[in-house]
Amino acid sequence: MPDQMPPRRASAAPGPGPSFRRRRSAAADADATLTEQAYRAIEEAIVTLSLKPGEVVSEAQLSARSGFGRTPVREALQRLARERLVRILPRRGIVVAAVDIREQLRLLEVRREIERLTARAAARRADAPQRARLRGIAEAMHRTAATNDETGFLRLDRELNLLLLEAAHNEFAAAAMALMHGLSRRFWFIHWRRSAGLPEASAAHAALAQTIADGTPEEAAAASDRLIDYIESFTRATVGPEP
Repeated sequence: MPDQMPPRRASAAPGPGPSFRRRRSAAADADATLTEQAYRAIEEAIVTLSLKPGEVVSEAQLSARSGFGRTPVREALQRLARERLVRILPRRGIVVAAVDIREQLRLLEVRREIERLTARAAARRADAPQRARLRGIAEAMHRTAATNDETGFLRLDRELNLLLLEAAHNEFAAAAMALMHGLSRRFWFIHWRRSAGLPEASAAHAALAQTIADGTPEEAAAASDRLIDYIESFTRATVGPEP
């Protein structure tokens, strides 16, 4: 079963715990608002289990650990709640959502259809700078496999997800996919050492990025299906056959 922790009572003041401050000079954060930066820091902490499933924290604790003010943290938490990564309990604190494998399989049913559509649209509509960035992501994905860099892979995965939605120019697909990416990335991070391999995951993502960069819509759709096939197979391997 996935790692889960029973809820702990949150204190009003910041408590001890590992910091998950982002480097403020990172290029990806250069033009982001403080709320967006706070969201990225807390989301990555949840995905990489610095904040564990079932853990209870307060806004004050998250502000202290991330280095952002209470207002950006509060706004980031509202977004994370919509993405089902946290639950906000009035007068009790913020609970990091538990991992539900059956929910993950249902999520993949939806993700397969939307991601195929998005990959096909992005292959048709991406501009030259976006195609260059996609090729760069494909190359970087292969490097993460060579160095076994799991955190680097997760950051590239997030970058690819966002770039694919940007290039597809479909706000409805973007809104739907935003609710799925964090849950999928966290599930992978928890289980990949036991049920998957970083080279296979990196290769599947690199192939998707490359086919979109090449401007081949049907090949991109096929690469998207192969990626979801891999993710679904990996997900089922964590629990055995679905009843």
